[in-house]
Amino acid sequence: MLGGGSWATAIVKMLTENADVVNWYMRNTDAIEHIKTQKHNPNYLSSVEFHTDQLNLTDDINKAVADADVLIFAIPSAFLENELKQLKVDIKDKIVFSAIKGIVPESSLIVGEHFNANYNIPFENIGVITGPCHAEEVALERLSYLTIACADTEKAKLVAKHLSSDYIKTKISDDIIGTEYAAMLKNIYAIAAGIAHGLGYGDNFQSVLMSNSIREMKRFIGWVHKIKRNINDSAYLGDLLVTGYSVFSRNRMFGNMIGKGYTVKSAMMEMKMVAEGYYATNSAHLIVAKYKKKSKTPILNAVYQVLYENKSPKKVFKELTEKLD
Repeated sequence: MLGGGSWATAIVKMLTENADVVNWYMRNTDAIEHIKTQKHNPNYLSSVEFHTDQLNLTDDINKAVADADVLIFAIPSAFLENELKQLKVDIKDKIVFSAIKGIVPESSLIVGEHFNANYNIPFENIGVITGPCHAEEVALERLSYLTIACADTEKAKLVAKHLSSDYIKTKISDDIIGTEYAAMLKNIYAIAAGIAHGLGYGDNFQSVLMSNSIREMKRFIGWVHKIKRNINDSAYLGDLLVTGYSVFSRNRMFGNMIGKGYTVKSAMMEMKMVAEGYYATNSAHLIVAKYKKKSKTPILNAVYQVLYENKSPKKVFKELTEKLD
């Protein structure tokens, strides 16, 4: 496990339900020492108590990677490449699963494509772990669902087996690229839902916004990866809905603050967490420009105008209401 945030902590909790030992890399040495002595992550999901004899904790990414056959990354996409630059261990023969919901800024690629293009990992060794699932509900052991996507279904089943428990149900998919783009896009639409809430729009508008969002997501994913998929499956629609509506959604929280008048910088500072949708908005905007499909993504355009062009959320969303159906 690579990453020290809430989602990484939740995944380690899931893994320790089945695995005898989990190698866990995080940069924060103080957090490592705290977990060793106090048995919980002091910064994220502090209610989760670990049996420390199940954890090999380290702040050395090379040690963590060298000792593992399967790598699960839950490092925010904006910081992923900086971490990978520290690697001296060759990972081309490792099985790599991404639990990251974003695009790598240095390459403008989703994480799976980034590993394939820059680290020579074949797609059959790359997988995605996606929701609908919130780390906070995993901590509470509330029934949650995960989609495990990989071109090699046996590898997907292997990871699914290690994540499954009485409170975690898993589903296998071969749409690795589609599910990863969906995981990235749903954060953008959750920001839109948050902005709308912050501006005072009610449930009626939110329902229209979400129904338009799933159709916009379907169009976007179809441009980048054309295969037969049911956009109403949990990995797409379910993950969008939980991120757009849940009180645990950091992207919705971030959008809500923007709608209430916070600047991007002040909202990020107050949250003290990474809202992946902020970075994803810029990357998705560039992809839309590449395909010359801007007229087909009014919600994405609206979020981009608010976050990156400093336009008035009130004015932008008033204009957006005329473009939804």
